[in-house]
Amino acid sequence: MNRPALLSLLLLAGSMATAEDIEIQRVIGKEFPGEYKHPATVAELANGDLYIAYYGGDGEYQGDTKVFGMRLVNGATEWTAPEIIADTPNRSEGNAAVWQAPDGIVWLFYVTNYGPTWSSARVKYKISKDGGHTWSDSYLLAFEEGTMARSRPILLNDGDYLLPLYHETGEDRERTASDTCSYFLRYDVEQKTWTPTNRIYSKMGNLQASPVQIDDDYLVAYIRRGGGFDPLPEGVLYRSESRDGGHTWSPGKETQFRNPNSAADFIKLANGHLLLVFNDNNMGKRMPLTVAISTDNDQSYPHRRDIVDAPGDTAAYPSAIQTQDGLLHVVYTAEERTVIKHAVFPESAILGHTKDE
Repeated sequence: MNRPALLSLLLLAGSMATAEDIEIQRVIGKEFPGEYKHPATVAELANGDLYIAYYGGDGEYQGDTKVFGMRLVNGATEWTAPEIIADTPNRSEGNAAVWQAPDGIVWLFYVTNYGPTWSSARVKYKISKDGGHTWSDSYLLAFEEGTMARSRPILLNDGDYLLPLYHETGEDRERTASDTCSYFLRYDVEQKTWTPTNRIYSKMGNLQASPVQIDDDYLVAYIRRGGGFDPLPEGVLYRSESRDGGHTWSPGKETQFRNPNSAADFIKLANGHLLLVFNDNNMGKRMPLTVAISTDNDQSYPHRRDIVDAPGDTAAYPSAIQTQDGLLHVVYTAEERTVIKHAVFPESAILGHTKDE
């Protein structure tokens, strides 16, 4: 179901059960060559199209992985076939993030690996001036080995862009080292310069921060924990904050939100509410996929609902946006990183729901 049809259904619905329905669409799966499809990120473009970027191929560390783009044209019901939008010869591409800036330029940030683990990665970017139909050449953004991207930038109140990055260390494919850390690059639009913030360290390492600006000075980021993938009762998301507009950040501190060493996303809604989507599990499973909403600027998250709960499956690397029509969208990968799915729902589908802690 496309967004206009879903919105009409929600507006015309006469019962609470229908109004709270969550629509989940299978975007693409094994039918497209190269079964591996992982982190999928989504953006709404100025014309109302949705755009997904992901990297895929034969496997996470395979040399043939490429970054692909897909589009859901505004009003359409089917996504376009994936097109290659970034491919470094003889190298493996990694996480991608796509975002349209206020001036209309679409940015694609992505990772290229130069060694056997992600500790050899670097971050590149491309831009598009025609809504993601054509892309520029690649440019190297972060030269330091082990630098990676996962989340899109956010627009700060002063007009700067804040791009989350992280520095991954260690040569173990199943565990990140305790000094793996998150930080941000700040883009001055007038000067066209990127400036790094301080690095956010935590007890077991952290990666893939997702920031939100509360007011001009105060920002909050929720961050995936580091370490391994085994069950860990104390495994939780980390939280960092800035009190100077995003220039400097506090060390990562443990939160109430369980985390199995998996990505989360954190966004600010048009009404000021905050939405956190994460895997509410610390027993090594990327399931369920839970949405929590704060209506008091990150003080509490009483509204919580599992939007996906399919035991035996995975719902990994959620990427969340709110579109111009007010609907919430979450894309994620399922079935052991071979399928991309797309959930659509109004905020009312979460508000009023609670989970046993």
